[in-house]
Amino acid sequence: MASPRGHRHRRANVPPPPKVPAVIVFGDSTVDTGNNNAIGTVLKSNFAPYGRDMAGGARPTGRFCNGRLPPDFVSEALGLPPLVPAYLDPAYGIQDFARGVCFASAGTGLDNKTAGVLSVIPLWKEVEHFREYKRRLRRHVGRGKARGIVSDALYVVSIGTNDFLENYFLLVTGRFAELTVGEYEDFLVAQAERFLGEIHRLGARRVTFAGLSPMGCLPLERTLNALRGGCVDEYNQVARDYNAKLLAMLRRLQAARPGLRVAYVDVYQNMLDLITNPSTLGLENVEEGCCATGKVEMSYLCNDKSPHTCADADKYFFWDSFHPTQKVNQFFAKKTLDLCYEQLL
Repeated sequence: MASPRGHRHRRANVPPPPKVPAVIVFGDSTVDTGNNNAIGTVLKSNFAPYGRDMAGGARPTGRFCNGRLPPDFVSEALGLPPLVPAYLDPAYGIQDFARGVCFASAGTGLDNKTAGVLSVIPLWKEVEHFREYKRRLRRHVGRGKARGIVSDALYVVSIGTNDFLENYFLLVTGRFAELTVGEYEDFLVAQAERFLGEIHRLGARRVTFAGLSPMGCLPLERTLNALRGGCVDEYNQVARDYNAKLLAMLRRLQAARPGLRVAYVDVYQNMLDLITNPSTLGLENVEEGCCATGKVEMSYLCNDKSPHTCADADKYFFWDSFHPTQKVNQFFAKKTLDLCYEQLL
């Protein structure tokens, strides 16, 4: 039988939990925990069957999912609340936001023109909300403690898909006529750099920044590509090119700003691995969404009147024609956490 001293010695070797007082989120629908509920846009998901698999019972929160999003799982794994509250949700106050807050808005992008397409919150406005949050935090906990929360927090950023699928390739804003796709990638990467510089000046130190997914493999894009069949290779190539430029920028930026650490989340590879080997997560369908026909529906087209919605979302990669299921979000969150422990925490 081991001596109590041996037990004590072993316990002393267990690393202390990471010092992350809050998870702070910027971006689009991949991480919006409900801000769009509070604004005048058609892009909403605060109705059934969204949220039908939330722990504790069906509850549509404005998350574009059957349950939780990656930042929720990241927050819980770090010993923080299991749901990151949306900043514009009146049910929450600054005492909640002190442990986690989401500024993201479904439908937004790095390009301000993207937010205009569906009248959602542009990224510059998300940064304004962050500034306001810092003021409220100072009043709530005092200047020193507020500074500590902001600098020790983990920042989660996921944005960029809408700039291509809702803006450039849909030909709605005129960007396609102003810039070649390569020039547009450069423009977006420059916007990302500017954004990271701003939140760094405002106190952010540890950031995860998601690359683009193989967006040509989203059910909606597969459906529109029905004549050729399968994923849209052109869109996937754009995602790869953009990701390479993004990664180069992140390396440059960190060299120029030693106080800032940014971990690049390789969503492209993570998603491709799952689509290629779905059985590793027990998935049976990686081509269609669970909701409605799974081919084109999202937001109001994915509703509880649709007779075709699948019974078990855990067998699906996609919940609607654009967004992953809760099970896949948990998988992405684990990949992000592994990266955080490796590079940031």
